Amino acid sequence: MKLIHPLPGIIDFNMLFSSMCKIKPHPPFPTVISLYRHLLFLGLRPDLYSLTTLSNCYCRLNFVDLGFSVLANIIKLGFQPSIVTFTTLINGFIHSNQFQKVVPLLDKILKLGFQPDLVVYGSMFKGLCRSGDNAGALKLLINMESYGHFMPDVVIYSTVIDSLCKDQLLPQPLRLFKEMKVKGISPIVVTYNTLIRGLCTLGQQKEAQEMLTEMLRNNITPSIETYNMLIDMYCKDGKVGQPQDIFEYMTERGFLPNIITYSALLDGYCLRGEMDEAEKLMDLMVENGCKPDVVTYSSLINGYCKSKKIDKALGLLQEMHFNELAPNVITYNTLIDALCKDNQLKLAHQFFKEMEAHGLKPDEMETTGVVPDIITYCTLMDGLCEANRLSEAMHIFSFLTAKGLHDNMEDNGCFPDECTFNTIIRGFIDGKDIRRALELVRLMRIKEFVADNHTISSFVGLLADPNIGDADKDLLKKFLEN
Repeated sequence: MKLIHPLPGIIDFNMLFSSMCKIKPHPPFPTVISLYRHLLFLGLRPDLYSLTTLSNCYCRLNFVDLGFSVLANIIKLGFQPSIVTFTTLINGFIHSNQFQKVVPLLDKILKLGFQPDLVVYGSMFKGLCRSGDNAGALKLLINMESYGHFMPDVVIYSTVIDSLCKDQLLPQPLRLFKEMKVKGISPIVVTYNTLIRGLCTLGQQKEAQEMLTEMLRNNITPSIETYNMLIDMYCKDGKVGQPQDIFEYMTERGFLPNIITYSALLDGYCLRGEMDEAEKLMDLMVENGCKPDVVTYSSLINGYCKSKKIDKALGLLQEMHFNELAPNVITYNTLIDALCKDNQLKLAHQFFKEMEAHGLKPDEMETTGVVPDIITYCTLMDGLCEANRLSEAMHIFSFLTAKGLHDNMEDNGCFPDECTFNTIIRGFIDGKDIRRALELVRLMRIKEFVADNHTISSFVGLLADPNIGDADKDLLKKFLEN
């Protein structure tokens, strides 16, 4: 750059910096900062545009404090900061997840007489909602209207409504929905979908159906997601006619069912034990070019297991492998539970080992995909205890306890919980191995776990045993008192 004579002016470099900052997908912000410093070394005086660009680079790299240092330099050099300068800093806080600092900065900017545009407000609402600060988003919504410069638009309202629905705070989003319509802001399909999802989650079927009716009345075309949510809601509630009616209605209007549509309907049939209908729907799904996924297969496997057709369920598992679909933890848990109840413990244990084999990378440091969860362990141990195979059950319990000694295993749901302790203690009591049962009872007390009703019944029987000491009986009584 020293060889260029005369050196181009700051406007030329501003054009260069602006182009570099727009490079996708990873703008070279560090390079822009380095070039800027080099220009200062060569004696080129920056202007407001170049300084704002520099501040933006720092903020995009999550160095918002350095962005504020640039603001101080802007004022020191006698420039008047623009709304773009302040917007850069607001976006910096949002980008670095420092949402608690956004609203105070906005208040300061407004006091200086600057007014952010709707794009900035939109980013602020997205940031606050993404961080779960619904109270902050609602406060900003009220303040935005009181400022009087901009009114919230449908995108901002939809963002806040979506966040409130996700937290199942349904009265508030419904109030906002009513409020925006009173102000003449027409809801869009995203707004309706958000509310329908919230209503479906809380099982408010009538209200969700009414929301769909309102959409159609207002000539707003529902999306495939709208229909899928309603179908899923009715299917989970065991309804038969409504999901089928919605399915026919959407297909008549040219909507092609997707994997989510078919999976919801399949799950409904399986929950009701209508496996013949589930098979027909699976065939229709494949015929229409929709490839079943792990959720689809898991629903069918669960349905067959509940119908005690384990051979059919195992056949579907083989089909999954043939189609190169990896079973997930739900698939394995369903099969292990069914096999244990059917006294096929050898095969259940085989699947348990298969889960572990597929759940770890070769370096055994990072889990990938399928790993047994606490339900898997409990189910298998319960089956082994019922079959009086206590040594195998205890082996799994010891293995599980050892895993729990490693960092973060408890957080991942792989540490013995109340269910595990209750299961193995009952197994030892039923197998007359009272000494080992009492050892675990003491450990259970230390962990402040609670005995369930079945275990309590076993404890009552032990209280009448003359071979058990007073100290151990006192311990058992404490569980009964709780």
